[in-house]
Amino acid sequence: MITAKINIDSVEKVKKFTAAISKIAVECELVEGFRIIDAKSIMGIFSLDLKKPIELRVHTEDRRVLEPLRDFILPDSADAAK
Repeated sequence: MITAKINIDSVEKVKKFTAAISKIAVECELVEGFRIIDAKSIMGIFSLDLKKPIELRVHTEDRRVLEPLRDFILPDSADAAK
């Protein structure tokens, strides 16, 4: 599993993120504290606190799947930088 911190702090970023992640053919989740939601669910995303970075979990070891999401991944996100 790959984890990364992402920033989707505006409505436009959420729209672009969901468009990009919907093309990934593996399970993806967003984690905020104890809440885990489907990262492909726009309604689920809007239920999170978008003012701060959110943890993205992608259930694969193939880092190439992160390419469409590179604009949202924070540079100091250690696991994604490997």
